[in-house]
Amino acid sequence: MIAMPFEKPQHRIAVLADQCVQCGLCLPVCPTYGLDGNEAESPRGRIAIAAALARGQVAPSPALREPLDHCLGCLNCQRVCPAGVQYEELLVETRALLGPAPSRPGWLLALVKRPALSRWLRRLARWTGATYWLPALPGFRAGSAGRAALSLLALKGEERAATREAPTPAQPMATVALFPGCAASVQDAEAERAAQTLLGAAGFRVVRMPAFCCGALDAHDGDAAGAAASAARVQQAWRAAGADHLVTVTPGCLGTLRHALPGVRVDDPYGLLAEHIERLRFRPLALRVAVHVPCTQSNVARSDAALMKLLQRVPELNVQRVPAPPYCCGAAGSHVLQFPARASLLREDMLSSIHTLDVQRLLSSNIGCRLHLAAGLAGQASTLPTMHPLTLLAQQWEP
Repeated sequence: MIAMPFEKPQHRIAVLADQCVQCGLCLPVCPTYGLDGNEAESPRGRIAIAAALARGQVAPSPALREPLDHCLGCLNCQRVCPAGVQYEELLVETRALLGPAPSRPGWLLALVKRPALSRWLRRLARWTGATYWLPALPGFRAGSAGRAALSLLALKGEERAATREAPTPAQPMATVALFPGCAASVQDAEAERAAQTLLGAAGFRVVRMPAFCCGALDAHDGDAAGAAASAARVQQAWRAAGADHLVTVTPGCLGTLRHALPGVRVDDPYGLLAEHIERLRFRPLALRVAVHVPCTQSNVARSDAALMKLLQRVPELNVQRVPAPPYCCGAAGSHVLQFPARASLLREDMLSSIHTLDVQRLLSSNIGCRLHLAAGLAGQASTLPTMHPLTLLAQQWEP
């Protein structure tokens, strides 16, 4: 439900908060409550804070907004809520009311949201060996947003694989627009090529939209104006694409894209591919893999079953799913940059779960999650490679 233009944000937040019946079923699935054991760091506690702020019962303060800023937006709570609380909308509205946090690493996010500049800086950092000398500078000390960004920048993206190109269908079933996003267009270019190959093999015509930020980072950080500008750009690009469906290889963009394009089928590729799975054949691969299902894929896209169905079509592939909620890797958009210490603690639990599976490769669909997990593995001197599931599927696709 979208707020009406004449409805004041404070009133809307209060209405959303009143849906909560304080049952506490959200507590066991909340990663931050599991981390802190503090009621304020739970969905129920955050709803109470949001309601008090909206009604003017308390004044905004750093201590009061901290639990709201800590929220990962994983939406595990929304999925299990028996009262149907629209937690994501409440969180976004409350953060917009407060505005961006003073600790928000705006300069880093500005780089992330500009793919061309991000790509150039990434190459420059590797050429100059920046990962060796930048940590000595004040802005890149241990525990800083700069150091967290550097740990992600130092990683190699997926190397270009020998992915076969699917011929353009003579009579495509529909046209699918592929939204590249910002970070994903740089770090997940191979996964985007894989999506085009697989969708083409399934009978779709694929067109690529321009690469830019969908607005998710701004929306979840309280920058309502920035999010609105991105939404307008998404709408313009969608109209120019002339497509029937919109897909993105990064599930972190899905919720924001759906808000910008109501009435349009916006999904990750797995649902469309699973619907036409009889058109896809895969070569055997004797490999044991762990599948990390990002929170947004599980709770927004709801495509985890489709993903597992596709992977199980690869002969000899042994697929192990990383345990589900309350686990969260801690990346959560800008959270990994704003609260690197908390993100690392959440990641440690996730990596422990992965190691118990004794696998040869780690698959994850969300670029932020995969980079964050890969940085943690590198810090443990682990050689476990990471990959987007679409890349693996495209490598094994048999024309």
